[in-house]
Amino acid sequence: MNSTKYIALNIPSSLADSTVKSRRSLWRWWNQLSRFQRSLFYVGFTSILLMLIYFWPVLEQRRDNISKIALESTPAMQQLPEESALKAAAAEPFGANKVEQQGEAAYDAENEIKQPAAANEAQQVEEPISQKAVRFKGPKNERQKAVAAAMQHAWKGYKKYAWGHDHLKPLSGAYHDWFYLGLTIVDSIDTLYIMNLKKEYLEAKDWVEKSLRFDKNRDVNLFEVTIRVLGGMLSAYHLTGDKIFLGKAMDLGERLLPCFDSPSGVPFSDVNLGNHKAHSPKWSPDSSTSEVTTIQLEFRDLTYSTGDSRFEEAVNKVSEHIHVLPKTEGLVPIFINANTGQFRVFSTITLGARGDSYYEYLLKQWIQTGKKIEYLREDYIEAIQGVQKLLVKRTSKSGLLFIGELQSGARDFKPKMDHLTCYLPGTLALGVHNGMPQDHMKLAEDLLWTCYQTYAQTPTFLAPEITYFQIQDANAADMYIKTNDAHNLLRPEFIESLWYMYQFTGNKTYQDWGWTIFQAFEKYTKVTNGYTSINNVKAPANVKPKDMMESFFLSETLKYFYLLFSDNPKLIDLDEYVFNSEAHPLPISKG
Repeated sequence: MNSTKYIALNIPSSLADSTVKSRRSLWRWWNQLSRFQRSLFYVGFTSILLMLIYFWPVLEQRRDNISKIALESTPAMQQLPEESALKAAAAEPFGANKVEQQGEAAYDAENEIKQPAAANEAQQVEEPISQKAVRFKGPKNERQKAVAAAMQHAWKGYKKYAWGHDHLKPLSGAYHDWFYLGLTIVDSIDTLYIMNLKKEYLEAKDWVEKSLRFDKNRDVNLFEVTIRVLGGMLSAYHLTGDKIFLGKAMDLGERLLPCFDSPSGVPFSDVNLGNHKAHSPKWSPDSSTSEVTTIQLEFRDLTYSTGDSRFEEAVNKVSEHIHVLPKTEGLVPIFINANTGQFRVFSTITLGARGDSYYEYLLKQWIQTGKKIEYLREDYIEAIQGVQKLLVKRTSKSGLLFIGELQSGARDFKPKMDHLTCYLPGTLALGVHNGMPQDHMKLAEDLLWTCYQTYAQTPTFLAPEITYFQIQDANAADMYIKTNDAHNLLRPEFIESLWYMYQFTGNKTYQDWGWTIFQAFEKYTKVTNGYTSINNVKAPANVKPKDMMESFFLSETLKYFYLLFSDNPKLIDLDEYVFNSEAHPLPISKG
């Protein structure tokens, strides 16, 4: 006998009744609505549906980004802090105190920045060669500690009054913007890393990662942004190994490339980062010669770092074009037209403003490329010979060697030398180190002594922006300063040359000269909220502060002081790195 088993479901009648009643109530409610009310319901429902359809890809992308960050974050990134970690770092005493209390070994272990490459990039790039972090252990002697303390003092004022802006105005407790790119941060982040100032470095890196943007409807100067921002990001990448900096550099490089879309290939001086439109400066149809010839190291390094050949190709065309232009004994006028590609015939020839770094980058490009581009070497040697023949003079009284200027189409000599020219002794010494003629070293030593005198012969022991020299009257002073030229902008060029000369000679006199000048900066330019340029180096009682701390004071001046005072001559090895014009070290090609 077959039997069938059943399972009884005893649903309470009250529940079943309530369900039926609920459905009937909803239907009755719907039938009671007017046609207008039903239309409103349809419109609302349709709007919500359309919004979900529209925003669904955005929500999906955000979810994917969050997952990607979670997967790609490295230990180094996880250690990079929000406010709590920065406060913890701030509570630590400065390295000098740790040395005194615990010994140097303890200081090294506590303060050394260990920064592996981070996988989370601001922009996806392909890196042909893996990049590892360079480790720095912080200040090792009293002079280096003093410079690191000066860096912290400058940074503290900048952070308090000008954070995210280009420059600090330390007297008024305000800020100055030029390109609205946080120049002081991006220009000095590698200085912070080299000095191993952990808290300040992490603050800077956090701002770069979260706040540095280039999609701005604003004109910027190709040269200044290249040496300060592009150079700063590339240097930070090479020293830390963190691809965040490389991603930022790639983004900026793309936005600067339109400058090279000129009829001649010589770049326009300005470009709008937002709409990518380039043009000549508003004040002139011409670009400065130094500006169009002092971008090659950075763009070439961007190619080396990303594998994208466009950047190197653009700047190579510029160098090749300048190479074939007619010159005066290898010397170039200070203006060039981007449309015609020709020099302005009657413009000044100088190793000061608008001409200086053309000569510097001839040598440094040759070094950067592994000494493979022969015309760069030849142009450099010819230019230094031209300097010796046409620009070098000596004062009548003491025989001080200086480098003057040629004006009016190279016909008139002017016994005037910018402080900017004091970069040349260091460049000459670097050249000799790399096989250039030995007589360049004699020129470097003599010029370095004169540059030192521009400091030593002022009451403040600080050099003016421009110095004039006496070449006719043997009874008159060797040099004099005009009132309008008596300002000091905290420039780095002489300190830069002292470092190069010390690197290659080991002569500690150069360190002592630098220490005396550093103390003068401390005495006459240090203020409560940082350091300020001054208007009058001739009046110790009234230096007339200018209320401006340029980014290059942190990027270059303090960095070169710190390197000059190092007990380790290869803290940054000049056989491995070449410094750009803003003191950002970039690797020398080994290929």
